[in-house]
Amino acid sequence: MIRLENQLHLQNQPAAGALCVLGSSLLFAIMGALVKEASASLGNDTIVFFRNFYALIFILPLIFYRSSGGVKTKIFRLHLLRSCAGLGAMYCFFYAISQMHLAEAVLLSFTAPLFIPMIAYFWLGESVSYRVTGSIFIGFLGVLLIIKPGTGLFQPVAFLGLASGIFVATAMVTIRRMSASEPPARIVFYFSFLATLFSGIPMLRSPQFPRGETGWVLVFMGLTAVGGQILVTKGYSLGAAAQVGPFGYGVVIFSAIIARIFWGESLDLLTCAGAFLICIAGILTAYRSGA
Repeated sequence: MIRLENQLHLQNQPAAGALCVLGSSLLFAIMGALVKEASASLGNDTIVFFRNFYALIFILPLIFYRSSGGVKTKIFRLHLLRSCAGLGAMYCFFYAISQMHLAEAVLLSFTAPLFIPMIAYFWLGESVSYRVTGSIFIGFLGVLLIIKPGTGLFQPVAFLGLASGIFVATAMVTIRRMSASEPPARIVFYFSFLATLFSGIPMLRSPQFPRGETGWVLVFMGLTAVGGQILVTKGYSLGAAAQVGPFGYGVVIFSAIIARIFWGESLDLLTCAGAFLICIAGILTAYRSGA
């Protein structure tokens, strides 16, 4: 009986992980919408700082209440690299959100799975199969359809959205290196702490202190960011990336719905085709990598 219960528990874990990742997708979509709303009155430096500042405030009680081993670490250099990569992704992504359609910026940021195998190959020495290479090629065809180089619809800011995907991929590979010795809560803490510290420096050039409705937008932005990070971390702890990762693309659908409702944004046919290729390529890459 106990063995049967354990088997059922293990079978339910991937499903629970998928729900966690899908929930994180909704929270990240809401966060992106809040960033777009805040960008109407605040500079990018201010938005990035307060996103990290409020996230740090929300995560601190969880760290000291639940984290085993506290925040002491022997691999601070990897936390530093992860934080710099994550912060770079945030600056690029938030600026892209302010200048592009929300769903398009999200799509370009979600090219990270296409870059992860390449970074893991050069850094960790992980092999990349021909099938994974084919999936990556499909994904980049999707990127070309979204960026539309050589046409009147081309936006140079799209390359910042793509850069955010590269930074995210670097951060994810770094987390993979740390995961053997670092609990998720400690990784989230160091990222929130270092990102707050570093993002405070450029904000000092032209400090803005939002109040009223805009202030609350930033508070909820930090809250949804932390909630999304916790859910996605929990999701990947319950199931393999190949099982739960595809549900992360729900953020594209949620973002498109939110953008349509609040800003009347719609995607053209080329962008929709590119979105389809990127999502398919990301899912195939996860499965074929055996993640």
